Amino acid sequence: MTEVREQWEKVCQVGDIPDEGALGVEIDDVPVAIVRTGDEVFALHDVCSHAEVKLSEGEVYDHTLECWLHGSCFDLRTGKPTGPPATKPVNVYRVKIDGDDVYVSLSKE
Repeated sequence: MTEVREQWEKVCQVGDIPDEGALGVEIDDVPVAIVRTGDEVFALHDVCSHAEVKLSEGEVYDHTLECWLHGSCFDLRTGKPTGPPATKPVNVYRVKIDGDDVYVSLSKE
């Protein structure tokens, strides 16, 4: 069995992410929303599963990211929608912080 090494990509610095907000980045042509709430940083697929718009342009509150177009909220920890109209989750990605640098892994666990 071959061991697959997890690949981490530096995406930004913690200070680049708005407090209680999101920053849109791309990793290998994959749109990713980097979200900060309190002292925590999360990474989600940056396309709403309902309406194909950028989630990073939405509002962050109570560990959710709200789509600006129709108001679907996605749990930052699981990617699952917390209410309609979205019914499908978005991918969540692993995040690690090294100093002020934010790294994201698109690898499946």
